[in-house]
Amino acid sequence: MFFGEIPNLPMETWIIILGSVGLFAALTLFAIWDAFNREFPSNMEKVGWIQLSIFIPFFGCVAYFLLGRKRGKKLNEK
Repeated sequence: MFFGEIPNLPMETWIIILGSVGLFAALTLFAIWDAFNREFPSNMEKVGWIQLSIFIPFFGCVAYFLLGRKRGKKLNEK
């Protein structure tokens, strides 16, 4: 295999690992989707939040939820 042998871990450990990866991916995708569907003061700010969420996934989505989400309005709230 490309990565070597898969370690022989208990099933509970695999469930925790895969659940953590799934939660991480879901939060990142939600941050990207939410930033895309909000209106920010400038388009560059929207692009910046989306890029931050893509290129620095965990810290980018945490920063977006703590700082960026408040700056944007939902598109239908105009």
